[in-house]
Order: sequence, then structure tokens, then C-alpha cells
Amino acid sequence: MTTSGDRTARSWVDVLMPRTFTLWTMILGVASVISQAGIIVTGGAVRLTASGLGCSEWPRCTPDSYVTTPEMGIHGMIEFGNRLLTFVLAAIAVLMILALLRVRKTHRSLFNMSIVLFLVIPAQAVIGGITVWTDLNPWVVSLHFIVSAIMVSVATFLAHRIGAERRARLTHNHPVRVQDGQSNRLTRVSAIVIYVAGWVVLLVGTVVTGSGPHGGDPTAPRHDFDQLLVSRMHAAPVYLMTILAIVVAIMMYRMDTSQRQRRAVWTLIAVIVFQALVGFYQHFNGLPILVVGLHMVGIGLVTWAMTLVLDVFTAKYTTRPTQAERIAEGSREHLASA
Repeated sequence: MTTSGDRTARSWVDVLMPRTFTLWTMILGVASVISQAGIIVTGGAVRLTASGLGCSEWPRCTPDSYVTTPEMGIHGMIEFGNRLLTFVLAAIAVLMILALLRVRKTHRSLFNMSIVLFLVIPAQAVIGGITVWTDLNPWVVSLHFIVSAIMVSVATFLAHRIGAERRARLTHNHPVRVQDGQSNRLTRVSAIVIYVAGWVVLLVGTVVTGSGPHGGDPTAPRHDFDQLLVSRMHAAPVYLMTILAIVVAIMMYRMDTSQRQRRAVWTLIAVIVFQALVGFYQHFNGLPILVVGLHMVGIGLVTWAMTLVLDVFTAKYTTRPTQAERIAEGSREHLASA
């Protein structure tokens, strides 16, 4: 005899661990992107408020406590609050793994991405600890940031593919391709170069940041590079990204491209323009904290947008039925032929 409690338990299991791609799976995919981008912003807030050593130890916050104390003031609260956000990322990552667990046999690449998102969290915690131990060495801080940016890109690939799987089920149209419109050699190469140039921008940007005044603590070591020179080096690949994005925008109206391809390209162009304007303003106005914080928001947006453009013009990913859906389809065919 099945009780209502058993049915409720199974219902919750089916919600958390669905046998197909549900709205819950899509929500977690989007949450993964937002949370990974959000940790970049909160990490920037720690640096911009000079709270990088608000917790002077790791894994403890102080030599005698794992949590912040009133004596540590606002800086301790900000740094400890940023550490607590790691648990939010971990919770989302675990739920994402559970949501893909029952489809892992047919969608191994998506499940592997969810595993990567989870495994990087403890690795990032260790890098954060090394950052504290080295008194905010700018090279270690840069590594901490770049790993977060990579996770934004991984989460974007994951969410984008989950979105395709959802469309396939909502429209009953298997299979659906991520690259659902035309692409030629020029658009594919341009999308790849835009993506690579974007990472050059991010890498050189960490050198610019490490040469600037916002080190996370007044005593933090700084790079001895000429800030004007590294800023120009940082801007150069942005020009390349902009030119190639415009080239793709022109080309896609001469081909049979999809609405998603056009939306991705115009979103990238808008985000690049936004980020460039913020970057120029902060550079020529003494790096005001709020504007630099806005630039940190733009970093997540650029990473997300350039990953989408790469995906819609180069991806070979095609949706497929899950194991449960194949079994259900086989049963229907068997009954129909009986």
C-alpha cells in the first residue's frame, strides 16, 4: 500500500532529480550563471572597500575564531560575508548535479559541466586562502578572478544547452541544434577570435587592476607596471572584439541566421559598448569606487555574452531524448503496434 507520505517523498525526488529537462533544471542553469558572475562582483566589493584582509587568517577568520568578531568592524563583516557566499554557490552546484543526475547517461557533457562547477568551489576556497596568506599578492588575486570568470563561461555553456533541451521538449521538436541558424567560415572564425580576445582582455585587465590603487588593503603589494601602458594593452583587444562583432552583425543579415544568433551578437555589441564607456570613464576620473564596481558587473556580462556568441555560431551540440523518454517512446510504439 502506498501512503500519501510515500507519494510526497517521490514527488520531491522527481522535482529535485527529474528524469527529463524541467523548468527547475532551467532555473538552476540560470542561477549558476548569475551566482558565478555575482561572486566576481562581491569579490570586487571586498577589494574596493579595502576589506581583503578583513579576515586576517584562513580557513579561520581570526587566529581564534572561524567567524568575524565585532572588533574587526565593517571590513571583517564584508570579507566574511563574501566567504559565506561560497556556500550559496555550493548549494546551487549540488542542486544542479542532482537535477542532471538521472539524465547523465544520455547527456554526459552537461552532467560533467555541473561536476566541474562544483569541484572548482573548494579549489577557489584554497586559492582564496592563499590570497590571504600572501597578503593579497596581485598575481594570486588575478588567478582567483580568472577562475571565477572561467566558471561564468562554463555555466553559460551549461545553461544555454539546457535551454535548447527545454525548447525541444516544449515544442515537441527533437532534435534542436544550439547553432540553430546558418554560420559560415567567417562567422565561425570571428566568434572564436572574439572569445579568445575576450580572455586576453580579462587577463590583461587583471594586470591593470594589480597596478592600480584598489588592492584590497592599504598594505597590499602592487605591480610595478606603468598603468597607462597596461591600460592601453587592455583596450587593444577590445577594439578587435568590437570590429569582429560588427563584421558578424553585418554578415548575419546576409545569411539565414536565427533570432537567437542575432540577439546574441547585438547583446555582445551592447555589452562591449557599455563596458568600454565605463572603462574609459573610470580611467580618466581617478578610478572612483562605484564606477569600478560597475565595471566588475560588466565583466560578468561580457564573459556571458562572448560565450553565447561562440556557442550560437560554432556549437555542434544537438538535443536528444533522455533514457526515460526513450523508454516511454518505446512503450508507446509497442502499444501502437499491438
